[in-house]
Amino acid sequence: MRLAFVTSNPGKVEEAKKYLEPLGIEVYQLRFEYPEIQADTLEEVAEYGVMWLAERIKEPFFLDDSGLFVDALRGFPGVYSAYVYRTLGYQGILKLLEGETNRRAHFKSVIACWVGELHLFTGTVEGEITTEPRGRFGFGFDPVFKPHGFDKTFAEMTTEEKNRISHRGRALEAFAQWLRENL
Repeated sequence: MRLAFVTSNPGKVEEAKKYLEPLGIEVYQLRFEYPEIQADTLEEVAEYGVMWLAERIKEPFFLDDSGLFVDALRGFPGVYSAYVYRTLGYQGILKLLEGETNRRAHFKSVIACWVGELHLFTGTVEGEITTEPRGRFGFGFDPVFKPHGFDKTFAEMTTEEKNRISHRGRALEAFAQWLRENL
């Protein structure tokens, strides 16, 4: 089976391949711009995107909407993470947290799949925002997010290490389990 991953991020595609290709599923990147609504939850954003795309893409596909939720910033950037990363970068988050002792945060990922109907899969990982960027792997906020129980940021981990514990890895594992049982 071929399954399109609608994303402009090749790093996300590589992460997905590690979960889905062992199932005999060929994952390929499909760059297709779609509207991202302003909503309160990642689930709402992902669902809207899939329903909009389902009218335009004929083959099975999935997308991912992820966010970084920082406790001291009352969940910001949350559903606006991609925009905040593009405009402020992780440096902006570090600046907002200067002098803050509560650096707790979590990443959440929602995978929305369209195979004739909508299916959602979520994953979260708890951690903290570091005081300075570390590492050269990954993308986005990875250099400043250190998951609980680890001394490394996501950007200091290999894709395999990150996949085992990350929010997207957990959502992909749930998605892969559903695919094993249903397709």
